[in-house]
Amino acid sequence: MASYQPPMRDYRFILEQLLDIYQQPKLQGFDEIDPELVNAILEGMADFSTGVMLPLNSVGDLQGCRLEADGVKTAEGFIDAYRQYVDNGWPTLTCDPEFGGQGLPEVVGIFATEMQTSSNMAFAMYPGLTHGAYSAIFAHGSEALKAKYLPKLVSGEWTGTMNLTESHAGTDLALLRTKAEPSTDGCYLVSGEKIFISSGDHDLAENIVHLVLARLPDAPAGVKGISLFAVPKYWVKEDGSLGEANNVKASGLEHKMGIHGNSTCVMLFDGAKGELVGEAHQGLRAMFTMMNQARMGVGVQGLGVSEIAYQNALAYARERVQGRALSGTKAPEQNADPILVHGDVRRMLLSQKVFNEGARALIGQQALWLDEAERHQDAEQKARAKALAALFTPVVKGFITDRGFSACVDAQQVFGGHGYIHEWGMEQFVRDARIAMIYEGTNGVQALDLVGRKLMGDKGAALKLWAAEVEAFIEDAKSKAAQDPRFAKVLEGLGQAATDLQRATQSLMELAMKNPDNLGAASMPYMQLFGTAALAWIWARMAELALDGLADDADGFYAGKLASAGFFMDYYVSSASGYRRQIAAASESIMAFDDSYFG
Repeated sequence: MASYQPPMRDYRFILEQLLDIYQQPKLQGFDEIDPELVNAILEGMADFSTGVMLPLNSVGDLQGCRLEADGVKTAEGFIDAYRQYVDNGWPTLTCDPEFGGQGLPEVVGIFATEMQTSSNMAFAMYPGLTHGAYSAIFAHGSEALKAKYLPKLVSGEWTGTMNLTESHAGTDLALLRTKAEPSTDGCYLVSGEKIFISSGDHDLAENIVHLVLARLPDAPAGVKGISLFAVPKYWVKEDGSLGEANNVKASGLEHKMGIHGNSTCVMLFDGAKGELVGEAHQGLRAMFTMMNQARMGVGVQGLGVSEIAYQNALAYARERVQGRALSGTKAPEQNADPILVHGDVRRMLLSQKVFNEGARALIGQQALWLDEAERHQDAEQKARAKALAALFTPVVKGFITDRGFSACVDAQQVFGGHGYIHEWGMEQFVRDARIAMIYEGTNGVQALDLVGRKLMGDKGAALKLWAAEVEAFIEDAKSKAAQDPRFAKVLEGLGQAATDLQRATQSLMELAMKNPDNLGAASMPYMQLFGTAALAWIWARMAELALDGLADDADGFYAGKLASAGFFMDYYVSSASGYRRQIAAASESIMAFDDSYFG
């Protein structure tokens, strides 16, 4: 079985030093948290994820889920693990206290989510989807709907899903056909089929609240005619108790590449009774609350699986002996040297390490922006944080899952032939991580969202906000760079990445003016360049803190951070100019290529 050790030291560094969360007096509720409380919560989740969830990861992968006459059955041990999860109060962490939540900031909860995902991605999806359903109803539901569903969703006694995709429509929600007919009792009867529904049916909780996109009879065509409905597996009576089974069922289980422990269902709604969430024909707006929550969660999946894969690859590289170092024997007491001495193995491991640590810090920053957008006392600061969080959502989802999958493949490669064998766990990590690039909007859709809606939509206003922050950091850090060549190298790398992004953005604008289709052709390299520049900014900030911490660095943590930042600039930032040239040179060629030439 694969091993996993939650990166607690890194969490403390990010929360206490990089993000300085304990010195945020203008954020509502932040005065109620302190290092002792947060560390206790994260350490508790570390114990639960490694002690309860991790041992079930391979079990879920091998056994999968079964569809029986009375519904979907999860793998052995999942029911008991979920019961412990609920009993320990883990679903309540970041939910509103009015409905039984603990009200903790997102920036704390996000690292608890990472640990769960590293330990058992398929299991973590059940509460993850539930939290998304909670968020949508909390933001858009009526007071009656909140009272009816949120306490049980917050406690984890009930779970939730999101039902968007239909077989003929895929990402294009304008094509969906599911219907909702008004009923005489003020509810609606929902009919249609949805596919790829994660956690669609299972035996972990007594009820499942499905959030379903459907069309009312008077709905206008396209996405402006979509409404959102809460459709429970069992109808909820006025007193909160469960009534009769609703006309909704899992009609099939998807046989898929990975995440076998999660029930991915075909859901059939046949006049199922539901209630409107938010306003009629405004369902997509409401669902985007859940989708954006999910996209953040999927970005965490890209990191979480990459982290456990890296940890196991590093342990293997230290123990596995094969060949000798090119510069001469390093372990004369053994018949061969550990493979960690070999340059290409070190390259793969280092690229995984600096990606994981950079992605973790960026996700923490994104979570803090989300907290600021919700909790900041200053309206201008709230608006700024909201704009930055929106800008970075497709980057967190798309870039991090792309690179996280690549990191898993590299980790598998470190194992050689053993990486291809199930018992080591690496091939499961590769299979599990692959879905993160596809669901909640494929990464191609994320890239198009970044350049189309997030960049062109506000004429670059949010990007200018962030660019100004990067420029201010570079200017402020120049004096330190002048005193230390290691930090000077890091700052130079950030400057190069920022320049490449600026030039690429200009090229993108010019290409769009020639032909809007060029945006799609340029969107993926632009997202990769944007993500690289974002991590360069995060690594430069961490390097500055590491430089300050070298005077008291008994465990070498800060020295390692500074060296890692230097490697990131050498290895990742060097690709930025390539992405920039690709955007400028290849985009028009892609769109000009005649369809008949494809063969």
